[in-house]
Amino acid sequence: MINIFPAIDIIDGKCVRLTKGDYNSKKIYEYSPLDMSKFYEDNGYKFLHLVDLDGARLKRPQNLRVLEKIATQTKLEIDFGGGIRNEDDMRIVYDSGATKVNIGSLAVEDKEKIEVFLKWFGRDYIIISSDSKDRKIKISGWQEEGGVEIFDFVEEMRELGIQYFSCTDIDKDGMLNGISIDFYRELMERNPTSSIIASGGVSNIDEIHALDKMGVFGVIIGKAFYEGKINPKELAKEFKLC
Repeated sequence: MINIFPAIDIIDGKCVRLTKGDYNSKKIYEYSPLDMSKFYEDNGYKFLHLVDLDGARLKRPQNLRVLEKIATQTKLEIDFGGGIRNEDDMRIVYDSGATKVNIGSLAVEDKEKIEVFLKWFGRDYIIISSDSKDRKIKISGWQEEGGVEIFDFVEEMRELGIQYFSCTDIDKDGMLNGISIDFYRELMERNPTSSIIASGGVSNIDEIHALDKMGVFGVIIGKAFYEGKINPKELAKEFKLC
């Protein structure tokens, strides 16, 4: 059964959503990250995808207090991403309550560092964020070109020993017009033993069932929840989360 990861993106401690990773498209939501987290937990969700957009842009985690609050006041398993660049960042994010860390830009820029992280922290603690536009990796909060094609990048990371990959089609992100089914099918065909987490454009429950059938490990849902395209309570019942 596919795992459902509700997404909370944070800027200045607030819940926001972007469109195609554009910071100028920021929409702020009234509920706090902690309130949203408690809502998901109360409805049977076990995981949370927490993105520090300030950290992604500034290249250092910025919203650790939000992570700490959610980790101490819920039992959610939190994967946290945004600005993780070194061992100290890894440790402080872990100490703040993250179950896993999402690493994106650093994996593109310094493969040797990922090898060190694998030795020190183990592969169960690491998710590689493989976010792409036109199949090309983007980094630094999707603001810069990574200079590598996503399928080659995932293969390279897999050969290092990475198990978990969060893969976003940026052109679909925040658009609510459907997920890139063919894209994830190809990812699964090329990486059948990897744990692929799909993200970007999810707009209905049928798409989640389609991802489940092809063996995708997980799916991240953000704007579809916020904008009422998918009812989180109904989805929890559909996938027997509660």
